[in-house]
Amino acid sequence: VQLQASGGGLEQAGGSLKLTCAASGGTFRNYAMGWFRQAPGKERELVAAISRNGGNTYYADSVKGRFAVSRDNAKNTVTLRLNSLKPEDTAVYYCATRPRAIASGIYLDGYEYWGQGTQVTVSS
Repeated sequence: VQLQASGGGLEQAGGSLKLTCAASGGTFRNYAMGWFRQAPGKERELVAAISRNGGNTYYADSVKGRFAVSRDNAKNTVTLRLNSLKPEDTAVYYCATRPRAIASGIYLDGYEYWGQGTQVTVSS
C-alpha cells in the first residue's frame, strides 16, 4: 500500500487546514486508518483514527473538538480537518494503515504502512 499525504502548510493560530491521504496499491476499505504527528524532539503520537466503515472515530485529548477525521472508501482517501489551530499543533502529520481490522474497530496500535508526511506549521 502506498500512501500520499497532502494539504499541510503554514497557518496562523485559530486557522484551519485540511489534510488528505490518498491510498493506492491495496484494498483501502480493508484498513482502519490513523493520523499521527511528530513534532521536533517529541515522540510520534496518534491524533485521530477511523474505522474501516467510517462509523467510529478516535481523537487524542489534545485535538478533541478541533480535529475531524473522515474517509471516502470509494475514492480511497482519508481526510483530517484541523480547526482552531494552535502553535502546539506544529508537526509533520502522517497517515497510516491498520490492517487486520474489523469493520467498526478503532485501533491505537498495529499500524503498518505509512505515508511520507506533510508539514503543518502554526504561527502564533
